[in-house]
Amino acid sequence: MAATVVNRQRGVAVSPSRLAQAAARALAAVGRPVSDLDILVVDDAEMRRMNRRFLGVDASTDVLAFPLEVPRAGGDLLGQVVISADTARLQARQLGVAVALEMALLVTHAVLHLVGYDDRDPAEARLMHLRERQILEVGARISPRLWDGLLEGASSPVA
Repeated sequence: MAATVVNRQRGVAVSPSRLAQAAARALAAVGRPVSDLDILVVDDAEMRRMNRRFLGVDASTDVLAFPLEVPRAGGDLLGQVVISADTARLQARQLGVAVALEMALLVTHAVLHLVGYDDRDPAEARLMHLRERQILEVGARISPRLWDGLLEGASSPVA
Protein backbone atom coordinates (compact mmCIF):
# COMPACT_ATOMS: atom_id res chain seq x y z
CA MET A 1 0.00 0.00 0.00
CA ALA A 2 1.22 3.44 -0.83
CA ALA A 3 -0.43 6.64 0.23
CA THR A 4 0.67 9.63 -1.76
CA VAL A 5 0.25 12.81 0.28
CA VAL A 6 0.30 16.23 -1.37
CA ASN A 7 0.05 19.31 0.84
CA ARG A 8 -1.24 22.38 -1.05
CA GLN A 9 -1.71 24.67 1.93
CA ARG A 10 0.66 26.46 4.29
CA GLY A 11 -1.44 27.39 7.30
CA VAL A 12 -1.32 24.08 9.18
CA ALA A 13 1.65 21.82 9.77
CA VAL A 14 1.07 18.44 8.14
CA SER A 15 2.98 15.21 8.61
CA PRO A 16 2.72 13.25 5.35
CA SER A 17 4.16 10.17 7.06
CA ARG A 18 1.51 10.24 9.81
CA LEU A 19 -1.27 10.64 7.24
CA ALA A 20 0.18 7.75 5.24
CA GLN A 21 0.35 5.60 8.40
CA ALA A 22 -3.28 6.42 9.24
CA ALA A 23 -4.30 5.48 5.70
CA ALA A 24 -2.35 2.21 5.88
CA ARG A 25 -3.98 1.29 9.20
CA ALA A 26 -7.47 2.04 7.86
CA LEU A 27 -6.89 0.17 4.59
CA ALA A 28 -5.59 -2.89 6.44
CA ALA A 29 -8.57 -2.80 8.80
CA VAL A 30 -11.04 -2.89 5.90
CA GLY A 31 -9.23 -5.69 4.09
CA ARG A 32 -7.54 -3.52 1.46
CA PRO A 33 -3.89 -3.51 2.64
CA VAL A 34 -2.39 -3.41 -0.85
CA SER A 35 -4.60 -0.61 -2.16
CA ASP A 36 -3.16 2.80 -2.94
CA LEU A 37 -4.64 6.08 -1.84
CA ASP A 38 -4.02 9.66 -2.94
CA ILE A 39 -4.39 12.24 -0.16
CA LEU A 40 -4.56 15.95 -0.89
CA VAL A 41 -4.44 18.52 1.93
CA VAL A 42 -5.89 21.93 1.09
CA ASP A 43 -7.16 25.07 2.80
CA ASP A 44 -10.83 25.93 3.33
CA ALA A 45 -11.05 28.09 0.19
CA GLU A 46 -9.82 25.26 -2.03
CA MET A 47 -12.07 22.76 -0.26
CA ARG A 48 -15.07 25.01 -0.86
CA ARG A 49 -14.21 25.24 -4.57
CA MET A 50 -13.86 21.44 -4.80
CA ASN A 51 -17.06 20.79 -2.86
CA ARG A 52 -18.96 23.20 -5.12
CA ARG A 53 -17.45 21.77 -8.31
CA PHE A 54 -17.83 18.07 -7.55
CA LEU A 55 -20.80 17.89 -5.17
CA GLY A 56 -22.69 21.13 -5.88
CA VAL A 57 -22.34 22.29 -2.26
CA ASP A 58 -21.14 25.87 -1.90
CA ALA A 59 -19.41 25.41 1.46
CA SER A 60 -16.22 24.04 2.84
CA THR A 61 -16.16 20.66 4.57
CA ASP A 62 -13.56 18.68 6.47
CA VAL A 63 -13.00 15.75 4.11
CA LEU A 64 -14.07 14.52 0.69
CA ALA A 65 -13.59 10.99 -0.62
CA PHE A 66 -13.63 10.12 -4.30
CA PRO A 67 -13.78 6.38 -5.06
CA LEU A 68 -11.82 5.35 -8.14
CA GLU A 69 -10.90 1.62 -8.11
CA VAL A 70 -8.20 2.08 -10.74
CA PRO A 71 -5.97 -0.96 -11.31
CA ARG A 72 -2.26 -0.21 -11.37
CA ALA A 73 1.01 -2.03 -10.76
CA GLY A 74 1.69 -2.73 -7.10
CA GLY A 75 -1.88 -2.13 -5.93
CA ASP A 76 -5.16 -0.69 -7.08
CA LEU A 77 -5.82 3.01 -6.54
CA LEU A 78 -8.83 2.87 -4.23
CA GLY A 79 -9.52 6.56 -4.38
CA GLN A 80 -8.61 10.11 -3.61
CA VAL A 81 -9.10 11.88 -0.29
CA VAL A 82 -9.13 15.65 0.17
CA ILE A 83 -8.72 17.10 3.68
CA SER A 84 -9.22 20.71 4.69
CA ALA A 85 -6.36 21.47 7.06
CA ASP A 86 -8.16 24.62 8.25
CA THR A 87 -11.27 22.70 9.24
CA ALA A 88 -9.21 19.89 10.78
CA ARG A 89 -7.40 22.47 12.92
CA LEU A 90 -10.68 24.07 14.00
CA GLN A 91 -12.25 20.72 14.90
CA ALA A 92 -9.10 19.67 16.77
CA ARG A 93 -9.20 22.89 18.81
CA GLN A 94 -12.88 22.41 19.60
CA LEU A 95 -12.18 18.89 20.86
CA GLY A 96 -8.89 19.67 22.55
CA VAL A 97 -6.92 17.11 20.53
CA ALA A 98 -3.88 17.35 18.26
CA VAL A 99 -4.47 18.34 14.64
CA ALA A 100 -2.56 15.22 13.55
CA LEU A 101 -5.07 13.04 15.41
CA GLU A 102 -8.01 14.85 13.83
CA MET A 103 -6.44 14.36 10.39
CA ALA A 104 -5.94 10.65 11.14
CA LEU A 105 -9.65 10.46 11.95
CA LEU A 106 -10.53 12.23 8.70
CA VAL A 107 -8.36 9.87 6.64
CA THR A 108 -9.94 6.88 8.39
CA HIS A 109 -13.42 8.31 7.80
CA ALA A 110 -12.65 8.81 4.11
CA VAL A 111 -11.30 5.27 3.69
CA LEU A 112 -14.51 3.91 5.20
CA HIS A 113 -16.51 5.97 2.68
CA LEU A 114 -14.36 4.58 -0.14
CA VAL A 115 -15.23 1.00 0.82
CA GLY A 116 -18.95 1.66 1.11
CA TYR A 117 -19.71 3.08 4.55
CA ASP A 118 -22.27 5.87 4.56
CA ASP A 119 -23.06 8.28 7.37
CA ARG A 120 -26.18 10.00 6.04
CA ASP A 121 -28.50 7.73 8.04
CA PRO A 122 -28.09 8.08 11.84
CA ALA A 123 -27.89 4.32 12.43
CA GLU A 124 -25.30 3.88 9.69
CA ALA A 125 -23.39 6.92 10.97
CA ARG A 126 -23.16 5.32 14.39
CA LEU A 127 -21.77 2.10 12.88
CA MET A 128 -19.28 4.08 10.83
CA HIS A 129 -18.08 6.08 13.84
CA LEU A 130 -17.74 2.92 15.93
CA ARG A 131 -15.60 1.42 13.18
CA GLU A 132 -13.46 4.56 13.07
CA ARG A 133 -12.90 4.22 16.79
CA GLN A 134 -11.91 0.55 16.46
CA ILE A 135 -9.41 1.37 13.73
CA LEU A 136 -7.81 4.37 15.42
CA GLU A 137 -7.58 2.81 18.85
CA VAL A 138 -5.65 -0.27 17.72
CA GLY A 139 -2.39 -0.07 19.62
CA ALA A 140 -2.89 3.57 20.61
CA ARG A 141 -4.17 5.61 23.50
CA ILE A 142 -6.65 8.02 21.99
CA SER A 143 -8.09 10.95 23.90
CA PRO A 144 -11.77 10.27 24.59
CA ARG A 145 -12.42 13.87 23.51
CA LEU A 146 -11.90 12.79 19.89
CA TRP A 147 -15.15 10.87 20.06
CA ASP A 148 -17.23 13.75 21.49
CA GLY A 149 -20.24 14.19 19.25
CA LEU A 150 -19.50 11.15 17.10
CA LEU A 151 -21.19 8.41 19.07
CA GLU A 152 -24.07 10.16 20.82
CA GLY A 153 -26.41 10.40 17.87
CA ALA A 154 -26.89 11.56 14.34
CA SER A 155 -24.93 14.77 14.50
CA SER A 156 -21.29 14.49 13.55
CA PRO A 157 -18.43 16.92 13.12
CA VAL A 158 -17.07 14.88 10.21
CA ALA A 159 -18.59 14.69 6.76
